[in-house]
Amino acid sequence: MIRYPLDAPDIVDALGADLRAAGYTSDGIADLLGEEAGRALVSGVWWPALRQTRRAAPDRAPLATLIRLFLLGSTEPADDVAAALPGVGLVALVDQQVIEPADGGVRAVLDIRPHGSDDADRLVVADQDASMRPGAVAHDHVLGIGGASMSLAQAVIRTPFARALDLGTGCGVQALHMSSHCETIVATDTNARALALAAATARLNGLDWDLREGSLFEPVAGERFDLIVSNPPFVVGSGAQDYIYRDSGMAGDGISRSLIERIGEHLNPGGIAQILANWEVRDLDAWDDRVREWVQASGLDAWVVQRELADPISYVSLWVSDAGESVVDAAERGARWLDWFESEGIVAVGMGSITFRRPVEDRPADVVIEEITAAGQEVTGFEAQAFWARRDFLRENSDADLLASRLSTSPVFLETQALPGDDGWQQVSASVTRPGGPGAVLPVDEVLTSLLAGCRGQVPLAALISLLADFHGVDADALAAAAMPAIREAIGRGILYRAD
Repeated sequence: MIRYPLDAPDIVDALGADLRAAGYTSDGIADLLGEEAGRALVSGVWWPALRQTRRAAPDRAPLATLIRLFLLGSTEPADDVAAALPGVGLVALVDQQVIEPADGGVRAVLDIRPHGSDDADRLVVADQDASMRPGAVAHDHVLGIGGASMSLAQAVIRTPFARALDLGTGCGVQALHMSSHCETIVATDTNARALALAAATARLNGLDWDLREGSLFEPVAGERFDLIVSNPPFVVGSGAQDYIYRDSGMAGDGISRSLIERIGEHLNPGGIAQILANWEVRDLDAWDDRVREWVQASGLDAWVVQRELADPISYVSLWVSDAGESVVDAAERGARWLDWFESEGIVAVGMGSITFRRPVEDRPADVVIEEITAAGQEVTGFEAQAFWARRDFLRENSDADLLASRLSTSPVFLETQALPGDDGWQQVSASVTRPGGPGAVLPVDEVLTSLLAGCRGQVPLAALISLLADFHGVDADALAAAAMPAIREAIGRGILYRAD
């Protein structure tokens, strides 16, 4: 029988006490490393942090040792590690597969690090990644905190939920964030090692999750939730399961399709689901065909945001380099992968997030699919919640209702583009942008620019349009009819809102 790390609760408790006693927290590490070395470490440059730990004062030696051991992948003298973790002891640390003997000292098997989770500082347990240990990662390797997991955590709506599901929990990052606003959390994974490390993550933080092993919705058959979050093994490939954290064992984008088409069966009315997904693209001009078909089949409201469209070489290179394989093995795997892409006619892979909502009432699903790739326009929980509120507002208010309303313009920038000509600069286009809002960009002309400037929550929209119509010598009703699609789009993108 396979034995997984940290299966002794008393050892987990002692480890947590030792780590916190040494100041192994986000603030403690930041203080020891300093701003510059800490920033370098976040960007992947480790040696300034190593330098800082070697210069630490004697009373901070335990913290310096722990930083080198768990965050820098250093082999440390056994006596130093024993001094840093006195409540656990070396024998228990080796037995619990936290560390292992190496080169006359000990090195970490696990990646244990502090993580700021909403309003609390937590500890997360995962496997050391390929940059910290020689050779390729194991088949059942458990990823730690990464860019994908953090982008999903940032996108999750943070209102209170009674019952939540973290599907494909890995080391428990999403469940950790959900613990701040969800009463009950069920977390599933096909990887037994991942569930073991998620259990350690939960216990180190005094949390209690219902952990279940199984694929997709099998562990929660017949159950419904108010919130479902999933960062699944969505990598598009031939169906081989080389590494559980990235490969589902389903060919192509089958895991994303299965998840999307079945997720509605497990949502309560009004429930929210937020997932990361990848989808095959066979026509660059119709990148949304497959994902549109899936979300429409789900019957749910859906906001699909494609954050990146990767060509086959870029996509395969990303995942081949991730596993730490030798140059020869990586080259061979990459070549086979590209051959498969070519045989399937896949010219790109769409990468993004999807926010679902199960309607409470019986009505057609509201589906929005868009590409938003600009930096600083990532989906956040606040923006996702506001997105649905705006969609509800537009559905519930007719054009006549909007014309009778007092609207205000959010803080926006007006950006114009012009070309030099015989008579000076000639404006060729203009747009308004709401900073930080994903996709919050609206092309404008002279009339719409004036209309937005006049929306200050003081007079009804119809009155503003009437004034503009008089100024330009056009019919007010015709101008209103022409302007309403842009007004609705401005409201949908959070550029306009009702002030009364």
